[in-house]
Amino acid sequence: MSRSVVLLSGGMDSATVLAIAKAAGEECYALSFDYGQRHDAELAAARAVAASTGVAEHKTVRIDMGQFGGSALTDEGIDVPEAGGSGIPATYVPARNTVFLSLGLAWAEVVDADRIYCGVNAVDYSGYPDCRPEYVESFQAMANLATKRGVEGRPLEIVAPLIDMSKAEIVARGTELGVDFSLTVSCYSAADDGAACGNCDACELRRVGFEEAGIDDPTRYA
Repeated sequence: MSRSVVLLSGGMDSATVLAIAKAAGEECYALSFDYGQRHDAELAAARAVAASTGVAEHKTVRIDMGQFGGSALTDEGIDVPEAGGSGIPATYVPARNTVFLSLGLAWAEVVDADRIYCGVNAVDYSGYPDCRPEYVESFQAMANLATKRGVEGRPLEIVAPLIDMSKAEIVARGTELGVDFSLTVSCYSAADDGAACGNCDACELRRVGFEEAGIDDPTRYA
């Protein structure tokens, strides 16, 4: 059985990615991050998703990116926006995907994983530079220059199965694979119990995804 590290945030996208990896016959090692985000609800969701899906191991790594601030998701002095705008949004966390993928790469080397799965998405891309296809391609090239297995001729693949999918397509695919979306949290301002605010960009994208897919939305709203 091939092994993969799956980045698992606890949101609907990463839960779908984990289900895709499992359906592909991968032995999955789920990796979540306590990075100084505003709430812990998504970490509780990640634990629930990992348990319900069945993984070889689930780790949560603490890296306090809140020490740097610079994002509405890690800096209490920056308000979470309730509507999108032009340019890179305030919810962009500087270098977050690069940090996450780098730690995923480290674990992948230890467990001898052939792939790292991540839930970056370019169709519903809301201005994040580290959610573009060219970013994923560039990180994979770097990964295989920087690792033991890469230089020994056993390259590692970065898999982004949602990269070209709409939110409705993600909802449909996850539903097809049996994802329990009621366990997931996508909200930027979720309550401690995981209830969504219903106003932020993440909530709007999620709501529209279920509507366009014609599937009942199990999200709990505050």
